[in-house]
Amino acid sequence: MLRNKEIVKISIYGILVNLVLVGFKAVVGLIANSISIILDAVNNLTDVLSSVVTIVGLRLATKRPDRKHPFGYGRVEYFSAAVVAVIVLAAGVMAFKESIEKIITPEEADYSVASLVIIAVAVLVKFFFGRFVKNKGKSLNSGSLVASGVDAISDAALSLSVLVGAIISFIWHISLEGYIGILIAVMIIKTAVEIMRDAVNDLIGARVDDEIIARVKKTIEKFDEVQGVYDLALHNYGPNKIIASAHIQVGDELHTREIHRLSRQIEVQVYEKYGIILTLGVYAANESGKYKKMKQEIEAIVKDYSTVVQVHGFYVDEEEKVISLDLVFSFEEKDAVAKMREIQRKIKKLYPGYKVYTVLDTDI
Repeated sequence: MLRNKEIVKISIYGILVNLVLVGFKAVVGLIANSISIILDAVNNLTDVLSSVVTIVGLRLATKRPDRKHPFGYGRVEYFSAAVVAVIVLAAGVMAFKESIEKIITPEEADYSVASLVIIAVAVLVKFFFGRFVKNKGKSLNSGSLVASGVDAISDAALSLSVLVGAIISFIWHISLEGYIGILIAVMIIKTAVEIMRDAVNDLIGARVDDEIIARVKKTIEKFDEVQGVYDLALHNYGPNKIIASAHIQVGDELHTREIHRLSRQIEVQVYEKYGIILTLGVYAANESGKYKKMKQEIEAIVKDYSTVVQVHGFYVDEEEKVISLDLVFSFEEKDAVAKMREIQRKIKKLYPGYKVYTVLDTDI
């Protein structure tokens, strides 16, 4: 709740700062007849709209889970970032069109010292405010705020180019209006594409940061009974809302009471450390004596397949005469099912008295 209030507060600051900049730049642009300054004001106006969308998106994202959406509405925040990208893209396309027209039919701007000072102040304000918003976005794990901060810093760079063009026009009476406008347009479009790319990745379900995965695995592996951690899947349902599942390998001599206690201890520790809700499955292991040799021989078969990333979940049920294992193929493998069946046939040939069950896993 505190995080959400902080994001809203920063977004409101952004609206106020940008409205002030829009007003000053629009007045200066109209007085000086400068298309580049007017477009810079329009660019700041898109930031106002972006902040409004961020606040609305956050309000929707914090709705309580319901029967239809049991994981909550956290991903709405990613959708709001996509809406921001569309707004920014529209502004970029419009700026590009206006700039082309300014190149075809150029008009010299009429700058004053006061107008140059206003633009210079706007550059500094936008740059330092952008850094503030970006850093706050990282600390609060808000993609929308980070995107707004990056956009603000880019705006400062664009305003600087406007200032340079204005100084050149003021001193040497050389008009760079249209060309600077194109530069602004290209940068706006680039920013929009980057924001949209990140938002779409989050909505589709991109791989969670490798550092988080490594830390969670390390936490689980610290328990003495755990022989390995596999199939760790982290599902992102919005910033600070991750639900995970994993398999742990334990010795098959453990009693269900001991496995229950171990699973609970792991799940509680992962939640307390990372705020991740974890559900665990269990692989029983019998990898000593005869079965250790069987595992080594099967691993030797699998080694011939370069696209196999991992073999785990190996277990031999002597009573049912079943060998079971999981195979993880890389995403480069075009026909994992065919390769899995091929490996199955080779294992059956090596151990004709056993049935072979293999599960095809994804490299998540």
